[in-house]
Amino acid sequence: MSWRIEIATLTKTEQDSYYRCRLQRFAIYCLTIAMLQAHSLLWNYLWVAPNLFLLVVGFLTWKRGLWRQVPVFLAFAILAALGDLAVYAADIAPFISQPDFWRIDWLNLLLESFLKFLVIGEIFSSVFTQYPSISRISRVAISVFGAALVLLAGLIAGFAHGDNARLLISGVHLLEQTVFIIELGLIVFLFVIAAYFHLAWDRLTFGILLGFGISACVHLSIWAIVANASPSESARTLFDFLHMGTYHMTVLIWLYYVLVPAKVVKKSVVPLPENNLAVWNRELERLLQQ
Repeated sequence: MSWRIEIATLTKTEQDSYYRCRLQRFAIYCLTIAMLQAHSLLWNYLWVAPNLFLLVVGFLTWKRGLWRQVPVFLAFAILAALGDLAVYAADIAPFISQPDFWRIDWLNLLLESFLKFLVIGEIFSSVFTQYPSISRISRVAISVFGAALVLLAGLIAGFAHGDNARLLISGVHLLEQTVFIIELGLIVFLFVIAAYFHLAWDRLTFGILLGFGISACVHLSIWAIVANASPSESARTLFDFLHMGTYHMTVLIWLYYVLVPAKVVKKSVVPLPENNLAVWNRELERLLQQ
């Protein structure tokens, strides 16, 4: 009651200012709560906007001729963006049932996962370009592994008969976690081996891999918290916002590396020192020629 006595001692102008301030704070609180709900304006923005930006990344990659360095990433930017927009359209379409929505999401995830492995294989090949045999083998191995994983997931989906939405949802989540775990492992391996052998990085491929790495780290962190802490439904919604916001940041990172040109530095051509990679490349070349 003491706060009422204190207010009573204020002038009418001060009381009006006080209540107006409290009303503004309450309005901001209500707006924040409303925006952090599923299918709010912010939710729809974070679902749609990153994919529109990703289409811009694809367009700029083609327009600036960067697609010659990363042709698979260009395909990923276009197809992944269109796929996510199709999933969004399926989510808001009233005539699409829940099982059908998850089937569309499953197909989109299969395509996106396959393209991710192709992009990572492309980056492996670019980093090891000074060692042609290792470059060729690493790209083929990662691409074949990604194709095998997607094929296995497709077969699992084929055995999920009927409209069992729970089975579809768990299958989508399981595939997503598996892809992110393997993706992060490959990214960490590439960063470590590139640092250890002092391999030269192309600016664009570094930015692409950096974006994938940040997205995978945040997603797996969220998944670990959700799996072990059993958060409430509202907390899960907040984690969804964090995941979508991270993907938005990832696309903006790619946009930055596509927009900002690399500094041209003249380097004298010097022979590479003999190391384990050179030996492995020579032995692989010998095996491939047999």
